[in-house]
Amino acid sequence: MNKNFIEILKARRSIYGINKESPISDEETVKIIQEAIKYTPSAFNSQSARAVILFGENHNKLWDIVMNSLREIVPADKFQPTENKINSFAAGHGTVLYFEDINVTEDLMKKFPLYSQNFPIWAEQANGMAQLAVWASLEEAGFGANLQHYNPLIDDKVRKAFDIPKNWRLIAQMPFGMPTTQADEKSFIPIEERVKIFF
Repeated sequence: MNKNFIEILKARRSIYGINKESPISDEETVKIIQEAIKYTPSAFNSQSARAVILFGENHNKLWDIVMNSLREIVPADKFQPTENKINSFAAGHGTVLYFEDINVTEDLMKKFPLYSQNFPIWAEQANGMAQLAVWASLEEAGFGANLQHYNPLIDDKVRKAFDIPKNWRLIAQMPFGMPTTQADEKSFIPIEERVKIFF
């Protein structure tokens, strides 16, 4: 598509209307997600971000886990909006699960005690950059995506369902698919209030 990076950032939005179609093959999707994760920067080159890519029945299984977990805590007479929301994510083509390998972070905390309090913060920042890198890559490929956070409610069930290592901490879930709706208009705080310039 030959979009430049800023154009891709401008185009990347939270798309909640998605379906099971895909603009590219699953193999191509896996490759762009792997590349985005691989080349995301991290403090001390720690590379603590982890991802799990779910397609087909595994994608459906995740959102069944979310649905059933929420049924346990949301009153039945108020569950319909929640059910509709989860079904909209399940309607997608796949999901990326984002994790942090806490072993990596804890090892760095021991190895560099002077910075020990910073490593968990830096790990979160690196994971956020990985999420944006994947999200922008999916947008550039023609997907719509959004970011969800049903952890820690679903952590144990997800770990068991997908054989996730105990040292991987779930951070976010990103359902994606072909867009069926457009994002709402986005408003911006004046950039002058967010960026100071000194020449």
